[in-house]
Amino acid sequence: MTREVLAGMADELAPGQRKLVFVDGRSIVLFNIEGQLHAIDNACPHNGASLASGPLEGCMVRCPAHGLRFDVRSGCMPGAAGLKLTTFPVRAVEGKLLVSVTQTPASRQV
Repeated sequence: MTREVLAGMADELAPGQRKLVFVDGRSIVLFNIEGQLHAIDNACPHNGASLASGPLEGCMVRCPAHGLRFDVRSGCMPGAAGLKLTTFPVRAVEGKLLVSVTQTPASRQV
């Protein structure tokens, strides 16, 4: 089941900024790139390193641990094959940042 989760206020994420949020035990990085919002899993699929502080070059974030690059729009590495990040739909509605996450059985509220 997919649901939208409040991840903060839109004015906290101006163009060029990023924000680390925690949703249902997941660490997610939100980016505002030239007014477009993007959200990725904060763990590099190579070795789990945090991407939150990785250098951003256009739409590409570089893993600070090993230098792998990922497009924050698609989660893909450059080229035909490679590792892929989990991406999440994110949007601003009435001044709020909403991230869509898939709820797993372990994260469902009882």
